[in-house]
Amino acid sequence: MTLSPRQTRFALIAGGVLVLAAAAAFVLNAFQNNLVFFFTPTQVLNGEAPTNKIFRIGGLVKVGSVQRNGTDVSFVVTDTAQDIAVRYSGLLPDLFTEGKGVVAQGRLDAQGLLTASEVLAKHDENYMPPEAQHALDKAAQARAAQSVKP
Repeated sequence: MTLSPRQTRFALIAGGVLVLAAAAAFVLNAFQNNLVFFFTPTQVLNGEAPTNKIFRIGGLVKVGSVQRNGTDVSFVVTDTAQDIAVRYSGLLPDLFTEGKGVVAQGRLDAQGLLTASEVLAKHDENYMPPEAQHALDKAAQARAAQSVKP
């Protein structure tokens, strides 16, 4: 059976569409697997963070919480309303200090400890991730509202 030129053209177009659809599916799947969401300590404690996936937590390094043992470091990230303990093994950025903004990427264990694979510190005096700044502002508003209530 021979195909007419019209049928051949249709088969080529249909094959091309299928190849493009498969490529788009692969790209979207890879994007979905590499997507890392940002959460605040309050959101993590409210159960909004994924349980078995890598995510980012941001806020401030709680003053007095940094404990170092060689390259192993533990500290607490706070949004001034809630705290999350973080453990990290490796070299911290030079700008990492207590009371300053930080974003840690890792997994949360069953005890609520985030084991970080990456720690990012703010890069200048005026910078904080927008999500972290929003969370801090929201926590400050909540504290102010509670202190006004009789």
